[in-house]
Amino acid sequence: MKAVIISGPGGPEVLEVQDVPAPVPGPGEVLIDVVAAGLNRADVQQRKGLYPPPAGASEIPGLEVSGRIAGFGPNVKKSFVLGDKVVALLSGGGYAQKVAVPAEQVLRIPDGVDLVTAASLPEVAATVYSNLVMTAQLQAGETVLIHGATGGIGTMAIQMAKALGATVATTAGTDEKISTATAFLGADIAINYATEDFPSALKKHNDGKGADVILDVVGAKYLQKNVEALAEYGRLVIIGLQGGAKGEVDLGQLLTKRAAIVATALRPRSVAEKGIIMDAVRDSVWPLVVDGSIKPLVAKTFPLAQVSDAHTYFDSGDHVGKVLLVL
Repeated sequence: MKAVIISGPGGPEVLEVQDVPAPVPGPGEVLIDVVAAGLNRADVQQRKGLYPPPAGASEIPGLEVSGRIAGFGPNVKKSFVLGDKVVALLSGGGYAQKVAVPAEQVLRIPDGVDLVTAASLPEVAATVYSNLVMTAQLQAGETVLIHGATGGIGTMAIQMAKALGATVATTAGTDEKISTATAFLGADIAINYATEDFPSALKKHNDGKGADVILDVVGAKYLQKNVEALAEYGRLVIIGLQGGAKGEVDLGQLLTKRAAIVATALRPRSVAEKGIIMDAVRDSVWPLVVDGSIKPLVAKTFPLAQVSDAHTYFDSGDHVGKVLLVL
């Protein structure tokens, strides 16, 4: 089968399409003929040599796919049949024509979503729901601050938080992205971090109140600013390190606010944990997709042979929503 191999740490040019053996599904796994695969920040970090896959996972990048069930390993407990249209959450291996994945991490696609567009959903839906709802316990009427408004995580998080009844604030780096966040995605407050101090701007536009929940993909660069932006009993959930891994924080301020900082990652979790999250996505997120409260957003698609171009576009940060490889 055709798959993408990382020839060595570096830029998009290190991604090569090669012929490799097709995977064989093991116990509890299903085999999927891949139709499309989503690009994620973790793929870029892996390409750069900064984020190796977990032990036992495929070295092929790609954390989410859509496709059709093509086979079964022994002892598959979920009731799939050959040809079912599905999405899957992966630990790796998505940039390929076939992938084997534990059945717990596979869902049938939501009604009304085409098979290519569906590839934009599993990673961001699982990441956002597990962090906003299962970890941060976001409630209707609370204020949530979401960094990175127009990326895959941001576009999903804004829509999901609105559907949950939260007041949604977000940050982006250009006026165009600010406009997209409010007019297109439905954010209540959008802050240009290039020209405004986001903790001050949030409180200015939110009756002096900080955020009850912050979903952060930046990490160290925003650590202290995020603490400043938290409301009393606020919850800061860090899910990315685009701005570095080591930072300093005023613990006194954190104590005074009785606030919490939680850091999470989805990729290294066990199959059982991922299965619980995917079941929650099926039960709580898919209905919001079906009724139109959450719209899958695809910025651009690329054929597998143009994977380097896809990463170049992804690295530019110009996209609104997901970038997909189509096989």
